[in-house]
Amino acid sequence: AELFQPGLQLVEPNFFNQMTTVHGLIMVFGAVMPAFTGLANWLIPMMIGAPDMALPRMNNWSFWILPFAFTILLSSLFMEGGGPNFGWTFYAPLSTTYSPDSTALFVFSIHIMGISSIMGAINVIVTIVNLRAPGMTWMKLPLFVWTWLITAFLLIAVMPVLAGAVTMVLTDKFFGTSFFEAA
Repeated sequence: AELFQPGLQLVEPNFFNQMTTVHGLIMVFGAVMPAFTGLANWLIPMMIGAPDMALPRMNNWSFWILPFAFTILLSSLFMEGGGPNFGWTFYAPLSTTYSPDSTALFVFSIHIMGISSIMGAINVIVTIVNLRAPGMTWMKLPLFVWTWLITAFLLIAVMPVLAGAVTMVLTDKFFGTSFFEAA
């Protein structure tokens, strides 16, 4: 209804952009990734004949830092200037030039969610490699376990790159660097 016709319908344009940004990051980092990790925590031990995940304390820690990161993400909406309004993709000209100061909290929460994802991925890899039942060879692993093994390696490879990119956005905004400026 808001975008059906031009002009102001229900909410201010800046608030609409803030909600779009927060919705995108909550769905990706606060819902989809933790849900898939939870599914892996539930199914992988059963599929490989393990009693539980290999690193239960790391598993617990990766779960319990998510509400902390989620709280920081949502608290950025209540800072002066409002929440980030540049879209969930951190589109560089908008995120470095026109974003409010709450961008720092936003980036910090993404770093914490990334740490949670990396810890979950490490736990999945260690569980698959070390806790397979006797006789469960690599070729007998179910396809779901193989996909999670590959996904875990990809998460470990990609999350630091994402953290570096959003940190570069942050340094462009607050320290005047020029990582994302056009020539």
